[in-house]
Amino acid sequence: MNELEEGTRLTLDFDKLAGVAATGARVVPVVLQDASSGDVLFIGYANDQALKATLDERIAVLWSTSRNELWRKGATSGDVLELVDVRVNCEQNSLLYLVNRTTGGACHTKDASGEARPTCYYRSVTDTETLRHLS
Repeated sequence: MNELEEGTRLTLDFDKLAGVAATGARVVPVVLQDASSGDVLFIGYANDQALKATLDERIAVLWSTSRNELWRKGATSGDVLELVDVRVNCEQNSLLYLVNRTTGGACHTKDASGEARPTCYYRSVTDTETLRHLS
C-alpha cells in the first residue's frame, strides 16, 4: 500500500510550491472542477503552452511540475477531461477549468474496486495527524 495516497496519516507537502518555484517554471495553479456536480477534482498547474493547448484542444492540458512537460489529462489513463470553460481569478494568478469527465475517474489513484477515483479529494482531515477515508 502507498501510505501517502492510501494511508490515514496526514503528511502535507508544504514544500511543493517552493519546489516548483525553485525550478523557475512560470506557472499558475489550476483548479479542475466538474462542471455538472461542482466537485473539485484536483489542482494542477498551467504555463502559457498548457493554457493554449487547453483552449485549442478543448481538453484539460496542464504542465507537469514533476516531469517538466505538457500533460494531457487522460492521455495514458483514458480519463480525459473535456473543457467547458476556463475562468481566471481577480488577480489573474490562478485558473479554473470547468470540465466534464469522459469516464468516471479523474484521480490517478484507484478505489477498492480498481476504478480511478472520481476526485483526488477522497479523504477528510480529522486532526493535525489523521485522515479519514470518505465513503
